[in-house]
Amino acid sequence: MKPHTLGRTVFAFAGVLVFGILSIGVTWRQSRAFEAQKVLDNLRQEVSVSEAERVRIEQLIQVLESRQMVVPKAREILGMHTPSGNELVLLLAQGRAP
Repeated sequence: MKPHTLGRTVFAFAGVLVFGILSIGVTWRQSRAFEAQKVLDNLRQEVSVSEAERVRIEQLIQVLESRQMVVPKAREILGMHTPSGNELVLLLAQGRAP
C-alpha cells in the first residue's frame, strides 16, 4: 500500500470510529433520558393518586364532623339529648366594674 492511501484509510477508519463512539454515546444518553422520564411519570402519577386520596379523606372528615353524624352518635354513646325550651338557661353577661 502506498503511504498516501494508508493515511486516507487510517483517517477514514478513525472517522468511522469517532462517529461510532459518538453514536453509542447519544444512544446511551437517550436511553437514560427515557428511563428518567419513566420515573418522573410514575412519580407524577403517584402524586396525583395521593392528591385524590387526600381530597377523598377530607370529604369523609367533613361528613363525619357534620351535625347529622355527630348528634346521633352523641345521643347513642353519651346519652345526650336536645334540650327542650324549659331546659334552656340564658346566661347574661354582667357589666364590668370600673
